[in-house]
Amino acid sequence: MSKVKSLEELMKIKEQAIQNIKMRESGKRGKIIVAMGTCGIAAGAKDTLKAIVEYLSELKIDDIAVVQSGCMGLCEVEPTIEVALEGQEPIVYGHVTPENAKRIIQSHILEGKIVSDLMVKRGEV
Repeated sequence: MSKVKSLEELMKIKEQAIQNIKMRESGKRGKIIVAMGTCGIAAGAKDTLKAIVEYLSELKIDDIAVVQSGCMGLCEVEPTIEVALEGQEPIVYGHVTPENAKRIIQSHILEGKIVSDLMVKRGEV
């Protein structure tokens, strides 16, 4: 018997499906989602977001979308980001300072290697 989903869960599933379709249609090979809930912002997510956008631009990487979201529910490890590359399981990273964001881009986006010391979760939040 399947579990009944709440309206919030269904809306989240719908939003994820729409984002995946947009990513495919836009020719992007992946996306970085930055949690911009209150706790994330208080922990420095704005600086993390800025560093991600600037570093991707500096490296001339234009096939990765950068998206903001609300709270991912991981307040204790904020700032958090999710890296979702096409055909791969999403990885959620925590304690993502601007310096750590650059490490993640270099290692995960460019080299395909997970930054295990910052990984909080595999799969979607």
